Amino acid sequence: MTTARKRVIIVGTGFAGIRAARGLCGSGLDVLLLDRTNYHLFQPLLYQVATAGLEEESIAYPIRAMIRGWKNVSFRRCEVTGFDLTGRRVVTDSGELAYDYLVLAGGSVTNYFGNEGIASQAFDLKSLGDADRLRNSILCAFEEAVSEQDPVRRVALLTFVVVGGGPTGVEFAGALSELMRHVLSEDYPSINGDESRVILLEAAPSILTAMPQRLQTYAIRKLTDMGVEVRCSTMVSDASPNVVRLASGEVIAAHTLFWSAGVKASPLADMLPCPKGAGGRIPVGSTLTLEEHDEVFVVGDMAYCMEKGSPLPMMAPVAMQQGHHAARVILAREAGTTLPLFKFTDKGAMATIGRSAAVASAHGFNVSGYAAWLAWLLLHLYYLIGFRNRIVVMLNWAWYYWFHERQVLLITSTIGQHARKRE
Repeated sequence: MTTARKRVIIVGTGFAGIRAARGLCGSGLDVLLLDRTNYHLFQPLLYQVATAGLEEESIAYPIRAMIRGWKNVSFRRCEVTGFDLTGRRVVTDSGELAYDYLVLAGGSVTNYFGNEGIASQAFDLKSLGDADRLRNSILCAFEEAVSEQDPVRRVALLTFVVVGGGPTGVEFAGALSELMRHVLSEDYPSINGDESRVILLEAAPSILTAMPQRLQTYAIRKLTDMGVEVRCSTMVSDASPNVVRLASGEVIAAHTLFWSAGVKASPLADMLPCPKGAGGRIPVGSTLTLEEHDEVFVVGDMAYCMEKGSPLPMMAPVAMQQGHHAARVILAREAGTTLPLFKFTDKGAMATIGRSAAVASAHGFNVSGYAAWLAWLLLHLYYLIGFRNRIVVMLNWAWYYWFHERQVLLITSTIGQHARKRE
C-alpha cells in the first residue's frame, strides 16, 4: 500500500510563487499552483506594453508550458475565496482543496489610500489588461486631440500626469515622453510638440529616494532634458474627469492620470484571521510562516518581514528570494533537519529613464548613463521567462534603439475608449 504524497498548495504564480514551485519540484511532494490567470506575468516591463514598446504576449508565459517538465507540479486556474486554516483547506470557486503546506504568494494591488476620487480616475499597472487600457487611452487622446476645437479640452487631452517617483513612475514617465517626442510627433504632425506634456509628481523631496543623491539628481536632470516636468514635494489630493487637484490647491487639466504612488497586500490577506502590518501585509518571522500556523508561509508582497528594524520592500528580488526560501524550509521540515532562517541579500536597485540612460546602485557602486542602461537591459532579459519572449523583447528593443520606431501603436478597444479601470 502506497502512502499518499503530502500536498503543497501555492497561491499565486508571480515571482515568489514560481520560485517556491521550482524549489519543490521533484522533491516527492505534490505541488499544486493556483491562480486566476493561466500565465506568469513579468510585471517590471508592463509599462513598456502601456507605452507601445512591447506586445502583451512578450512579457507573459503560460504556466502549464512552464511547469511541463517540473515533476509532481500541477496547476489549476481558479479564484481563491477563503481559507480554513484549522482544517487546512483552501476554498476556491471550484471547491475546497486540502493541503499539508500552504504558500501564500498573492502579490499586491495598487494602494489609493482610501481616496475614491483618485481610484475612480487613475490608471495603474498590475495586469496585462491595465497596460492595454492605458495604451488605448494614450493613443485615443492623441486621436481625439487632432480634431478637438476646444483649446481647454485639447490641453487636457495632451497632458499626462504621473504620480509617484519610484522606479515604476520614473520608467513610465521616461518611456511616455519618448513615445510622444519621437513617435507620436511624427504620426500626428498637426499637434505641436510643445502642446503635449508629461508631468511627474512626487510627494517626497526627490525621486528614486532609495538611491544615492547623485543618481537622484542625474535622473531628474535626464527626465527634464527629455521634456518631463518633474515636481517633487507635491501631493495629489483628488481627481475628477480631466482634472487633477493638488494639495496646494493647484488644479491641472489632464485627461490621463497614472498612479504609482503606493501598493498594498493582495485582498487574499484580508481573508486570514491574523494581525496585519502596514499596507495590509501579514507579519512573518525568519521562517516566513504564520505564528500560530507554521505550515502556512507568506512570501513576496503579502509578507511583512522585518530586517534591521524596517520591513523589506515590496519588490521582485525580495519575492524571488522568499519564494525560494519557503521551499527550503518545507524540504528541511520533511527531512527533519534544522530550519534555515531567511536573510535578504540586497543585490542593488536600478531604473531605466530612457534610451541609453539609466541608474543603478549595487554593493557601493553607483552607475548612471549607458553602462547602467545596458546592465538594466541584460538583467531584465535574463529574468524574463521563455526563450521566444527574450528574443522578441530583444528585437523590439534593438528596433527602437536604431530607428526610434514602436510597432504596437494599436487601439484595440473603441468602446469606452477613455474609461478608467474602475468604470
